[in-house]
Amino acid sequence: MFGRRPYMMPPIVHPTQCCMTNTCSTTVVPHIHPQHTTNVNHQMYQHLHYHPQTQSAVNEVSHQHFNCGGPRPY
Repeated sequence: MFGRRPYMMPPIVHPTQCCMTNTCSTTVVPHIHPQHTTNVNHQMYQHLHYHPQTQSAVNEVSHQHFNCGGPRPY
């Protein structure tokens, strides 16, 4: 049990998991439509969508029990 190194397997390389992020920009293009005695008022609604992300961590523990001699249990 002592003095022997464990057999080392070659690493297993899994495919890369790709994630995408999108960046958007806004360009304002003013449009002026002059008219005589007519006032046009525009109202813009900007809908803001939020996508909060959470993360968690998992810690795993393993136990091994060995019978190292003595009477065998029945």
